[in-house]
Amino acid sequence: MQYDEFGFIEEEEKMPEAAEQAPEEPHVPIREQFPPEGTEHLGGYSDGWEYRSTFGGSRLAYTYDMVKQFLQEEGYGDVPIPASADDLKLFRRPRQQQLQLFAERGYIHNPIKILFSRERNQRNSLILCIYNEAAPNHLLRFHGVIIPKKQEQDPGDPS
Repeated sequence: MQYDEFGFIEEEEKMPEAAEQAPEEPHVPIREQFPPEGTEHLGGYSDGWEYRSTFGGSRLAYTYDMVKQFLQEEGYGDVPIPASADDLKLFRRPRQQQLQLFAERGYIHNPIKILFSRERNQRNSLILCIYNEAAPNHLLRFHGVIIPKKQEQDPGDPS
């Protein structure tokens, strides 16, 4: 500590922490720039055509609010989703056996899936899957249709 001529403690002029760090790049939503294959991004993992992240809170309502906020920030605010966690619960299981288009338990609307965790200890967890709309054959992949590698190539490509 240093004292000035009047006996007061002199504080060293500190540079603001923000000035010491390199300037951050502006946030680009996932919908505009999908994370590349094999990268971790904002707590989730991307394989290039699917981004998957798990959200967990003390109550399902809190978890669902986190998911809604994340979707809004990442450019998916226009995708229709259930209004509340109570509405989302209606998608947990069908009341009777019926033909199902999707095997997953949860809400599904292209390009997102909000799934309930199958783990007992993750009762209030939700799994958010976001699919890359710019990927080739996006809709077929979203619906779980298996696509051979040769069909993924450009039709004009002779190889």
